[in-house]
Formats: sequence, structure tokens, C-alpha cells
Amino acid sequence: MKKVIAIVVLIILASCQKKTEKKFGKLEKMHWLVGSWEQKLPDGILTETWSKENDSTFKGESYFINLKDTVHFEKIKLHQNVEKLIYSATVVGQNNNKPIDFLMTSAIENTFTFENPAHDYPQKIIYKKVSESSFVATISGKQQGKDSKESYSMTKK
Repeated sequence: MKKVIAIVVLIILASCQKKTEKKFGKLEKMHWLVGSWEQKLPDGILTETWSKENDSTFKGESYFINLKDTVHFEKIKLHQNVEKLIYSATVVGQNNNKPIDFLMTSAIENTFTFENPAHDYPQKIIYKKVSESSFVATISGKQQGKDSKESYSMTKK
């Protein structure tokens, strides 16, 4: 009888324990992105820098410098809202400087896909972690009615 009571007590205790699920687990899977990254190209340097703003948000900046002029600049935010991970990009001089949101549609191993089919271009953004010191960012979709795709191999600074 004592064994039965002990088993019942253990079952009750086990069922009462608080489950420790990570509230921002989707965002945490991309923690490797935090830091400074670059790709040196013949006509300039593409830089992407990420930092952790808080438990639910990473903020980033991406810019391309050509001969000391900033040709392209955008602010990026990765934020988890309940179960959704959202990639928000604000490109200076586009969309009235308002962010465009891309929802994460896939997270398989080290590849994270964000999509917004209603956006003009790109409609898809993919971040693929290659190693601790490199990743490939790919943007793709229809551009002026034709399929388009650009990839950027980034190395940690």
C-alpha cells in the first residue's frame, strides 16, 4: 500500500511541475546572427550588424558602401510575437520609410525562411547558417514579372 501511495504522490508532483518552455524559442534559434558580418565585393562592402534588443527582439542594420558612399541602407528587426517570428525591413527612401513584414514560414535545421507574397520584391528572404563564422542571405521572388534571386555570402567580422 505504501508503494501505491508513493507512486500516486510522484505522479501528482510530476504533473504539477511547471513546464519550462522557452517563450521566445523561435527567435533564440537565430541567436547565432548577433554580431557584425560583411561581404567584400569588387564594387564595395556589404555589412550586416545584429544585436539583441530584448528577449523578444533582435535589431539589425544592413548597408552597402561603394567608394565611401552608402548606396543602400535598411533597418531590420526580428521579433517574436506569440508564436510568429517576424522579419521587418525598413529601407530608407522606400515605402514611405515604413517597415515591410515577412513572416517566418520555415525553420529547418539552420535555414530560416521569411515570406511576404504581397510585397513587390523580394517576396522571400532566406538566412542559412553555414558555420559559426558564415551565413548566406538570399532574397528572391518576381521582379518586373521575372523570377529573380540574389545571394550574399556573409562572414563574421
